[in-house]
Amino acid sequence: MKITKVEAMYLRLPEVKEQCDSGQDALVVRVETDAGISGLGEVDSAPLAVKAAIDGPYSHTITSGLAHLVLGEDPFETEKIWHKMYNANIYSGRRGIAIHAMSGIDMALWDIKGKALGMPVWKLLGGGFHSRIRCYASSLFGDTPEETGELARRFRDRGFNAVKFGWHPMGEDERTDIALVREARRGLGDDADLLIDAGLVWDAKTALQRANAFAEQRIFWLEEPLRADDYEGYRKLTESTSVRIAAGEEESNRLSYLDLMDRGRVDVVQVDLTRCGGFTEAMKIASLAQDRGLPVANHGFTTYINVMAALHWLNSIPNALICEFVAEEETNLREQLTKQKLRAKDGYLEIPQAPGLGIELEEEAIRRYRVA
Repeated sequence: MKITKVEAMYLRLPEVKEQCDSGQDALVVRVETDAGISGLGEVDSAPLAVKAAIDGPYSHTITSGLAHLVLGEDPFETEKIWHKMYNANIYSGRRGIAIHAMSGIDMALWDIKGKALGMPVWKLLGGGFHSRIRCYASSLFGDTPEETGELARRFRDRGFNAVKFGWHPMGEDERTDIALVREARRGLGDDADLLIDAGLVWDAKTALQRANAFAEQRIFWLEEPLRADDYEGYRKLTESTSVRIAAGEEESNRLSYLDLMDRGRVDVVQVDLTRCGGFTEAMKIASLAQDRGLPVANHGFTTYINVMAALHWLNSIPNALICEFVAEEETNLREQLTKQKLRAKDGYLEIPQAPGLGIELEEEAIRRYRVA
């Protein structure tokens, strides 16, 4: 079997709000083979930059478009292909965009392998730790503390026993920050877990003050309170509070995760398979975390391709903690791009059993929303 085509498809809603919601556009990767088997992947990044990294031509030995590199390769040789892509982009891609783009291709290759063998990806990865995974409803904060409390009540009534709120208006001022968390807890009730995503808004001292204040509401974790490169700040914070500190979605490949774990000393390592290097690299990151006694969770705020990939991965590692599951109620690309629509039941997601990733595109939606 040989790879014959790599297609990077940029999809976008007609109207995109200026807010931290990566469900308004998507970069989907489709890899085709001469055996008639195709695989799907996704990249959560700057979509057109990723598309250029995939579609671009060969430039020289250590800078090349990724599609050029993988055409003609055997899709079963995922480790070899991963290193070929990495080594041929040393100039442009040891971190960031090129790693993100590699993630989509790697994911699609594992989908092809699973389909060819008639096995779900988690079984190819050696998994089988779970029949279902606990998930949390992931949402942006409401515009006000009161709106946030009402959102929490709605998620609770839908059966979620863990809910996360994040980003704006967190970080505007101390009073608003504390009120947002207080009302979220009030709406959620005492028996469910409340997770808070600060959205990179504070320095270490302020984050410590907020963590101590939020501890009164018994939050499950405080996510990304500091800017991504402030590993020293993360170390100071985690050593000074009993609140779990989670981070990782900004990292790409295991080397930057080592900085986060060994210098930043975070308590929960968050991995997004659509930007960390795909399954091939995510398995290594999870092993590094396991060696350090750290639990891992996925990050995913995009389509169900991302969620399905995360479920396969979480089922393949011993240190999986919980699964992010976007449960916002507004219409977006997530509900339209794939034939499969994932639903949580009693706060859990079932592990996929179909070959490969177990997800297919809704071709009419692809035609409707594709812009490049």
